[in-house]
Amino acid sequence: MRFVLLGAGVFAASLLVVNGQIGVPSSLPLPVLVAVAAVAGLAAWQARRSWWPLAAVGAAGYVWLVMWPPLLVASYCAGLALSGRRLAAYLGGCLAVCGVAALVGVYQAGPYELMTATTGNALILALAVIGLPLALGLLVRTRREAARERAERREHEQVMRAEQARAQERARIAREMHDVVAHRVSLMVLHAGALEMRASDEETERAAALIGGIGREALANLRDVLGVLRTPGRESAVQPPPTLEDLDRLLDQSRALGIAVTRHDEGEARPVEPTVERTAYRVVQEALTNVHKHAGDAATDVLIRYGPGELAVEVRNQAPGSPPGELPGAGWGLVGLRERVELLGGTLRTSAQDGGGFLVSARIPA
Repeated sequence: MRFVLLGAGVFAASLLVVNGQIGVPSSLPLPVLVAVAAVAGLAAWQARRSWWPLAAVGAAGYVWLVMWPPLLVASYCAGLALSGRRLAAYLGGCLAVCGVAALVGVYQAGPYELMTATTGNALILALAVIGLPLALGLLVRTRREAARERAERREHEQVMRAEQARAQERARIAREMHDVVAHRVSLMVLHAGALEMRASDEETERAAALIGGIGREALANLRDVLGVLRTPGRESAVQPPPTLEDLDRLLDQSRALGIAVTRHDEGEARPVEPTVERTAYRVVQEALTNVHKHAGDAATDVLIRYGPGELAVEVRNQAPGSPPGELPGAGWGLVGLRERVELLGGTLRTSAQDGGGFLVSARIPA
């Protein structure tokens, strides 16, 4: 809309100039003058894409008819767009246009006008039509660039402040996890070790060894998490992320607690992306954790199915035989698991089963 108004304004001003109302009248027929002014207006309207046609029309109109509105607008656009050698070239071209316009005026008016009206008018018009709008365009561009730099600097400062705040929050969380969680798990490992040494029977010794092993594994994983929290972008360097090859060890830990866990594999096993394997492992891990919390020693089936283009994971437990003990939890396990699966383009479904069981089913593109 702005350039439409600009084109209409250039057309009207150019017509007034060549018709003699605010400029040098021309002897050309009115239809020709209207056509010339329309060409100038059209070039001004197209200046949103390229202003060089407007500059060409302005130069030709200034030399031929002393039609200055197109050249004025083109000089303003040059101030907005040009710098360095290109700006110097534009100024040189404008001086050449003014010189040719003066010579045309001399040719039409005679030598006397060269020393009086023609030369003076040429200089005044050159200053008003080229110099002032060009300077205005340079000023507007400078202010725009300064405003853009200030905005970019403010945005950069906001990003830096946000990063600093996130780093401080990560450090605070890492301190809390180290002071509370790591301390408690370390105590659990120490007590398990002491119990293993003082055990009077093999079953108690095996249970204590299992608890100690799980605790040491938890401490290793916690150390990895603390390292990532304290150093953003750092990858886990202590232990590789779990894959489906580690699934049997996870199932054995649940079996050691007295839960009957049965694994079923369907389809031809094939290598899949590490992120898919890691996500499948986490699905089974979270589902078994929920079995420990809410179903006690209920029998559980774990299904790994390799399908065409996807990996399906299902964990289905039966109804608990006895009410399980209450274990604390944050309540975000399945929410985080669903987000993890959906990030890979998969789906996660959880549902209660007839008879009191529960199903966790994930399908992940692979």
